[in-house]
Amino acid sequence: MSLSGRHIVLGVTGGIAAYKSADLARRLRKAGAAVHVVMTPAATRFVAPLTFQAVSANPVHTDLLDPSAEAAMGHISLARRADLVLIAPASADFMARLAHGLADDLLATLCLATRAPIALAPAMNQAMWENAATRANVNVLRERGIHLLGPGEGEQACGETGEGRMFEPFDLVAAAGKLLSDGFLSGLRLLVTAGPTQEAIDPVRYLSNRSSGRMGFAVASAAADEGGEVTLVSGPVTLATPAGVKRHDVDSAQEMRAAVMRYVGGADIFISTAAVADYRPAVPWKRKIKKKQVGFQLELTRNPDILSEVVKASPRPFVVGFAAETEDLAAYAKQKLHAKNLDMIAANPVAEAGVGFDSAENRLEVFWRDGHCELPRMDKRLLARQLLQLIATRYAAGKSGTN
Repeated sequence: MSLSGRHIVLGVTGGIAAYKSADLARRLRKAGAAVHVVMTPAATRFVAPLTFQAVSANPVHTDLLDPSAEAAMGHISLARRADLVLIAPASADFMARLAHGLADDLLATLCLATRAPIALAPAMNQAMWENAATRANVNVLRERGIHLLGPGEGEQACGETGEGRMFEPFDLVAAAGKLLSDGFLSGLRLLVTAGPTQEAIDPVRYLSNRSSGRMGFAVASAAADEGGEVTLVSGPVTLATPAGVKRHDVDSAQEMRAAVMRYVGGADIFISTAAVADYRPAVPWKRKIKKKQVGFQLELTRNPDILSEVVKASPRPFVVGFAAETEDLAAYAKQKLHAKNLDMIAANPVAEAGVGFDSAENRLEVFWRDGHCELPRMDKRLLARQLLQLIATRYAAGKSGTN
């Protein structure tokens, strides 16, 4: 992974994982980056600034009100110089201060002043990571486009086991490379939907489907890796947010529609991988239905057709639909392509063993108005990248008028 010529500001906050950051600085420099280390006061109590000066070959910055640095407005100079601000470890305290826009030390002030992408590598006790306050701060940071790299899961310094470990230095170097790469989606904004929707029957029951969200999350992850600015609208799933992806969680089809219409105006490409329920209970019960009832009728009503609304949006993005079919795959996919006026549709045979729902693999047949391509069975992450290459090619052809 080459970072040649890149300027990376490495922020180090207070936490035992700070000892790994010295190795991270060394690896970033070995990859070709110029590394400028900024430490919070708490970080200096775990690792001496001299250590980082030795491995980065640059002065270490610690004080917001350092007279020698501030004579040249040091925090502004660092903010302008950075191609990436990578904070590792990012403590719960620092994430809370960043979420609330505080500027009470050099690192926090620099984050407010920079226009470079900011990536956080969280590191904290697993209970702190799961705390509601931390989760709320994480959501705020993601909404603002800040990249979260981790945390990982495993044994922690406190002796507990769980989510909260800082990613290893070699993983963070790879992630930095992806964030700074000029991929084939560089400069494009993508809106991706994923997962199922849940339509309430009563306060404890709902109608849904078997979608795991894996395909949509793989598409979002691959798009971010290729330089795209990705917003992911997800139904209820248990998957971690891909690095570099802005995520918005929803439950129902109506909530998904509202989120999509909120973001679609800023999207160049819309990819609808979500398995949106076609119907919902017309009037959900306000109280739990008791099983003493021998039977009851459930009246259903149609959910909004999100794709049909997106294709009518102005400005209109390049629209890619998905079709999960159990038979006549090509016929149904082509029918949906034309009926909904889509630019492209990816169809997958969900009745085929080993692909589709609840599987790590999939295969797709992709159609556009004058063409067709088969993507053979493979891991969904690899399949997502091949699909995105097709989408990027068709999108470019449409822009050049050669579609």
